[in-house]
Parts: sequence; C-alpha cells; structure tokens
Amino acid sequence: MNPIPISFEFFPPNTPVGDEKLKTVVQDLGALAPEFFSVTYGAGGSTREKTLATVAAIARSGHEAAPHLSCIGASREGIAEILGTYRAQQIRRVVALRGDLPSGTATSGEFRYAADLVRFIRETQGADWRIEVAAYPEYHPGERYAARDLEHYAQKVHAGASAAITQFFYNPDAYFHFVEATRRLGADVPVVPGIMPFHNFAKIAQFAQRDGIEIPRWVALKMEGYMDDAASVRAFGLDVVAGLCERLIAGGAPGLHFYTMNQSALTLELCRRLGLGAAA
Repeated sequence: MNPIPISFEFFPPNTPVGDEKLKTVVQDLGALAPEFFSVTYGAGGSTREKTLATVAAIARSGHEAAPHLSCIGASREGIAEILGTYRAQQIRRVVALRGDLPSGTATSGEFRYAADLVRFIRETQGADWRIEVAAYPEYHPGERYAARDLEHYAQKVHAGASAAITQFFYNPDAYFHFVEATRRLGADVPVVPGIMPFHNFAKIAQFAQRDGIEIPRWVALKMEGYMDDAASVRAFGLDVVAGLCERLIAGGAPGLHFYTMNQSALTLELCRRLGLGAAA
C-alpha cells in the first residue's frame, strides 16, 4: 500500500501511435496502484471526444479515471450531457475547471467561474461524485491580486469541491503558505501537490514563465549550464524533484499528483526513490 495516495495525469493522444504508447504508460504506472488517472480537456472542450475515449480506455484497464471538465464557453445543457455520459460509464470523479476559451471565441457561455461548474455538478449529480478543483500556490497567472485568487479558490471549495490539485511548482514554501491561507478561509479540503518532473527543461521553463511559476534561479542556472548533457540534466532534475516531494510528504501533503506528459520513465524513478507504489 502506498504511504500516501498518488495519481497521474495524461493528455488525450492525437495519433494511433500515441494511443498505443499511452496504453503502455498506463500499464507501467498502473503497477504503482495509483488512486486514479486524470485526463485533460482542451480549450472549450476541443478534445471532448478524445478525452472521453481516453478515460473509457483507462477505465476498461481496471483503473479509476477522472476526466477534466472545463466550463468556459459551455452551456448547462452541454455540461449535463457530458456528465450523463460519464455517469453511464460508472465514472463518478471529475476535475472541474474554468478552462480557456478557444481562439476566436468571444462568449464565456453560461458558466463564468469554476465554482459555478462545481455547484452545477453538485446540484444536478448529487453527493456521490468526487470533484477535484485546481489550486495555484503561487496564485493564478490571470489574477492581479493574490487575496482575490484565494477567495475564488475558497468559493470552489464552498460550492462542493472534494479536494484540490495544484498547478506544478518547485517552491514548497509556496504550497505550505497556500494551504495555511486557505484553511483560514474555511476551505478545508485536501490540497494535493501537482508534481512536474523535468521531462524537457526548456519546455517546462516556457510553461513556468507563461504561468508565473518560479523555477529557483540556482536550478535554472545549473540546468542551463548542462547544455546538451542529457544524462546530467536528467539526474539533476530527478534530484531536485525528489527533494521537493520529500519536503512535501514530510510537511503533511495528502498525496502527490504527477504530470506525466504521457511518459512513464521519470515518474517511475521518482516513485521508486520516494518509496511510492504497490510494493512500497
């Protein structure tokens, strides 16, 4: 049994080759006995059918699947239809998000915030659903004021969220401060850290810059210094992320959610180092 729950996130593959690769990744990571696998959902539901197909495939393999569901640009009728489809497939777990509007779309639809979606799911589907929401330890990149971002998070919890999964981060103090601040607002649900291994430093640094995520300067400088030395980048990245996870576990994190980028090697190695997995 895992000392703490672990879970893994995928995105829907775009090609038959990607489908086959993901089957292998699910099999590899499934051996660690995760609590669930989550599957992302494109802007405005652009990957709706692919998300559904990926979730169904994971469920058929014997694992709990949690589809992402974003509400921006959506109608109540459309969301109800998706939830009905998941209910028919015995899926009772969802990651409820505001999401992004597809490029060229002007209207936000019938849901303005993720809290509206959480409330809608609770009101129409009942108490037997587990609803995860997003959390931003370094605060949402689109929110100018940190206090307002905390209020938006608390509204999601008060609307009926079961737990939260954070955006990835590399500063554990930001996570612990976020948890403490939200507890003071009465938002007392588990906040599971989102963990991003350094699959590709340049790409992750780009994500971090876009979303206001701090990569410690010493880490960035050391990564850049390795240049094309892939083995050193991999080894150092594993050390950094393993150290982050150790601090989070020691500090009482209720679980770890790994952003896999549809790959298994780094996540498997991290879980081995941390003693996480079915054999732990």
